Amino acid sequence: MTALILVRHGETTTHAENRYTGVTDVGLTPDGERQAELLGRWARSAGLTAIVSSPLSRCVRTARDAAAVTKLQISSDSRLRELDFGSVEGLSAGEIEVRLPGVMEAFRSDPVSHPFPDGEDVRDAANRAVEALVAIAAERADDDRVLVVAHSTLLRLALCRLLGLPLERYRTIFPYLDNCARTELRIRGADVALIGFNLPVSSPDRNINKEAIL
Repeated sequence: MTALILVRHGETTTHAENRYTGVTDVGLTPDGERQAELLGRWARSAGLTAIVSSPLSRCVRTARDAAAVTKLQISSDSRLRELDFGSVEGLSAGEIEVRLPGVMEAFRSDPVSHPFPDGEDVRDAANRAVEALVAIAAERADDDRVLVVAHSTLLRLALCRLLGLPLERYRTIFPYLDNCARTELRIRGADVALIGFNLPVSSPDRNINKEAIL
């Protein structure tokens, strides 16, 4: 089974205020830069065979140190871009509650039935993310290890879809992904195995017997 190591980008300039940053292109903070450096240190001995990133610069920058130490090129896949948050793009939860009363509460209760105004349907985002991840795995050999750098909401939606979990519960089943933490999947066709979730970038890889999950 092909291993996909899913990583959320490093901390961004909108992180401290917890703003909904989907399609807006923002840079990394100094802490985000250090997280990307740690990802690069991990990648040195991770046995990676490919690196794929969302086209947004916060993801490309996060992948850059890993690419440098492995001598791998960063491939870009637009299907890995973050969810478009529509009218709430750039706003904090508190600002949304003031400007659009009831919208935040409805989204939290069921983001499938109550997407943000003018925002992308989470089902569409989940579908394109899964399409990208399955294609990445299908294009590579069983023993390949691919680093995929993308976004918090998109990756949580993809995990729900791939593991057969309800999309409307993505925020409660997977409440957060840490910046530059690693989530590992093994994929072969329709078979998906979750090997590790939200592992700190500084932690070592687990020694998994691949035959045990075939």
